[in-house]
Amino acid sequence: MNNTSLSNHTGPDKMNQRPVANQSPRSSWRGLSSYLGLIGALLGMIVLFSFLSDHFLSMNTFSTIANQIPDLMVMSVGMTFVLIIAGIDLSVGSLLALAAAVVSVTFLNLHWNPWMAALSGVVLATLVGSLTGFVTVFWRIPSFIVSLGMLEMARGAAYQLTDSRTAYVGSIFDYLADPIILGISPSFVIAAVVILLGHLILTRTIFGRHLIGIGTNEEAVRLSGINPGPYKIAVFALMGGLSGLASLFQIARLEAADPNGGVGMELQVIAAVVIGGTSLMGGRGSVICTFLGALIISVLAAGLAQIGASEPTKRVITGAVIIVAVVLDTYRSQRQKK
Repeated sequence: MNNTSLSNHTGPDKMNQRPVANQSPRSSWRGLSSYLGLIGALLGMIVLFSFLSDHFLSMNTFSTIANQIPDLMVMSVGMTFVLIIAGIDLSVGSLLALAAAVVSVTFLNLHWNPWMAALSGVVLATLVGSLTGFVTVFWRIPSFIVSLGMLEMARGAAYQLTDSRTAYVGSIFDYLADPIILGISPSFVIAAVVILLGHLILTRTIFGRHLIGIGTNEEAVRLSGINPGPYKIAVFALMGGLSGLASLFQIARLEAADPNGGVGMELQVIAAVVIGGTSLMGGRGSVICTFLGALIISVLAAGLAQIGASEPTKRVITGAVIIVAVVLDTYRSQRQKK
């Protein structure tokens, strides 16, 4: 065997050591600058809307925002993992609606207890996510296409299960939405725990290191003796499970399972992740930055609502923010390569 083939082959031990090499002072500074940039943008928006609206800078506003974004938070964690492996999942909004429909049917029609009904929705969403990952990996079809098809299938199934009507389940999950301290609900606390766990998995485990390696150079990972397939399927399964969890937060807030729930949610989730700096090309992302991106999206929406911006204006401004975030991320990536 010649030296060239040896130098091109990276063994499993070297794969496990790659992320350690990334913890250089330069990369640490880039990570810190990302945090500071997003925090600066968030604080700037808060100051701006505080001047534009007399009621924005209040505990009521911030507690309302905190209690409305747990579903966005947990789904954004899953989407961060999906984008890191250079995939995308457009079905998350429909999966949320499908999981909520399953919860309503098992509770109202089959008379399961609330815990079993909740578990059934999360499990089904996880299985559907696994199916998306399996089809993507086994037939090597772009996840964009597979998840687009799953978006339609899951939404149609949600309509069928609920007869296209909102199913009112009552107050069975109210405890998730009721504030417990400083106006913060258990849903937000659970979502914060998911954020923390996602961050630790991505930065402190071999699983997270392999995901970054797959997104950076999948062929190199394969040549090192690691099969990327199970990792990719696991990521889509995680995305599905977190969509199911998000459905419980939405049911708790609305006291109902709406088959139209989550429409357009995939765009908000992707926007939060992209604003947080996760690369659409894979190999780079941060769960903490994604959380900050979700906060930016939510604060922007709340601020525009308080100053009386129309729905079309909200869409234009939100879209512009997303485009600016992508342009800045592209510019930053080009500078890092130089």
